[in-house]
Amino acid sequence: MKLFLGTGLVEEADASVSPFDRGFTLGDGLFETLRIKGGRVLRVGAHLARLAAGAGVLGIPLPALDLGAALAQTAEANGLSEGVLRLTLTRGPGPRGVLPPAEPKPTLVITAAPLSPPLPPARLVIAQGTRRNDRSPLAQVKSLNYLDGILARQEAARRGADDAVILNTRDGVAETSIANLFAVIDGALVTPPLSEGVLPGIMRAEVLLAVGATERPLTVDALASADEILLTSALGIRSVATLEGRPLPSTAAADRLRALIEGA
Repeated sequence: MKLFLGTGLVEEADASVSPFDRGFTLGDGLFETLRIKGGRVLRVGAHLARLAAGAGVLGIPLPALDLGAALAQTAEANGLSEGVLRLTLTRGPGPRGVLPPAEPKPTLVITAAPLSPPLPPARLVIAQGTRRNDRSPLAQVKSLNYLDGILARQEAARRGADDAVILNTRDGVAETSIANLFAVIDGALVTPPLSEGVLPGIMRAEVLLAVGATERPLTVDALASADEILLTSALGIRSVATLEGRPLPSTAAADRLRALIEGA
């Protein structure tokens, strides 16, 4: 595999990152996951806008290069017509301690991988062991520090599920460990607003633009009453089969949205 490191493409065997990189030592960085379809990297502008917003929150300077071109070069170099790119941006190397260096030298890495086969409808549980801090500015930053998601996903696996719904500090529904969440309740498509500790997902925004949805806080009881739940991420739209073991009776909204916007 060829990857983009710093300012150009390198072979995987020749790639190295400093052991003092703050992305490695402190999770001090950001990432974006992008889908390749038909040899084209999808929604590049939206992903790079979110990256820039997150970099602004963290105070990480963006590299002085064309990130869109770097993404396209990485996809082309690996011969991927259908695949996934991951762009990782860290603050770069730093001395011991939490305070960042005055003049950071960010590390940029872009890796590529084939697209996995479509996943079956998900079995969800409600995470009990962790919460999303809806009061933190990091709730809306796609940070390298993904430990809440990891804890929730491990809990889901222990309970025989595919993913877990993470609640916020007020026990409202936020999202799952890897996706935004929509539900059909009383015939209306609803999703928690960003103020509930929700990451501003790229596919979430596409759904809102294409068909609209009511953005309102969701309780666990409200979610449990849904006729349908669907998950959105940059890689696609996934139906939900069960929530806490209860079968969901419909996949109609997910099917319609896939036909309308997925991969567009």
